Amino acid sequence: MSPRADAPPAATGVRRFGRAERWVHRTTAALMGVCVCTAACLYVPQLAQLVGRRALVVTVHEWSGLALPVPVLAGLLSRALRADLGRLNRFGPHDRSWLRAALRRDKRPSSRPSGKFNAGQKLYAAWIAGATLVMLGTGLLMWFTHLTPLVWRTSATFVHDWLALTIGIVLAGHIGMALADPEARRGMRTGSVRREWAEREHPLWRP
Repeated sequence: MSPRADAPPAATGVRRFGRAERWVHRTTAALMGVCVCTAACLYVPQLAQLVGRRALVVTVHEWSGLALPVPVLAGLLSRALRADLGRLNRFGPHDRSWLRAALRRDKRPSSRPSGKFNAGQKLYAAWIAGATLVMLGTGLLMWFTHLTPLVWRTSATFVHDWLALTIGIVLAGHIGMALADPEARRGMRTGSVRREWAEREHPLWRP
């Protein structure tokens, strides 16, 4: 059997993600996609009319949102995933240099030092994790209406709706950046990347 065409040669490839990291990413992305699509069907009149079956859409939206943290929680059994979460949670001087270069729109690799994850990826991971928790909390307040006062439910609905719009915009940016970097996508798809890419984009990373 011949090797996959999109996998880097063994001599020049380095392992970036294991099965657990890729499984968590794919499953979380699928659940997030379901949440975004069902939310659009609930709030965009044209889509709501086209899809119909509002009660079913609401049920799918609620349960997919409730399941959203499950892949990460299950993935904590993996030592590799826990190590990656630790890397995402730590900022160093090189991350501040990366952010300053990004604000100046300086795209030279020498101006953007990074470890396994760059500062932009760390900020995105922190923001999306916090946003998911807020969406889960406000969603539960909206779901179990008999357990909370009206003012709580009204506030939760306001936060949930506007944060959902923000998440949609941020996710669109995340997908756009992924589409612009085929090697990063290959790393998430196959687990391996080319050594030249790793040394250029993540020079402080030691696989």
